[in-house]
Amino acid sequence: MANEVQTPPEQAGTADLLRGIINDIGDLFRQEIRFARTEFKSDMRLTVRAGTVLTFGVGTAVLGALLLALMLVHLIKWLSLPAGTAPEVDPGLPLWACHGIVSAVFLVVGSGVTYAGVKMFQSFNPLPDETAESVKENVEWMVNSK
Repeated sequence: MANEVQTPPEQAGTADLLRGIINDIGDLFRQEIRFARTEFKSDMRLTVRAGTVLTFGVGTAVLGALLLALMLVHLIKWLSLPAGTAPEVDPGLPLWACHGIVSAVFLVVGSGVTYAGVKMFQSFNPLPDETAESVKENVEWMVNSK
């Protein structure tokens, strides 16, 4: 690789020097690409791991929310009955109204959480930051070395 600094022989021509510089730049870019791949793989592993945990968590939460919603619908129905009335007479809110109330609450909360999640993903930078910084430093060094 181009990790060693070689002193050109005195008889080396300009073409040989340019060829050496071009080879060194090519090696540098290949190393930067390898670095970017490694950083990307590392970030991807963490993302997949977090995504798996998040998926299981969301699945469990959705099941819990569904069961809670059904319980709340029946609770609202039971609370809407006048005192001392048998549930079979059914003078309270219609069951569809109870479902509508609970659904509206979950839609509002779900919309808020979704909005927060979208904002979190907008703040995420999927590009390999360390590699980009390294490339910037290399370009600055090449420009300033003239």
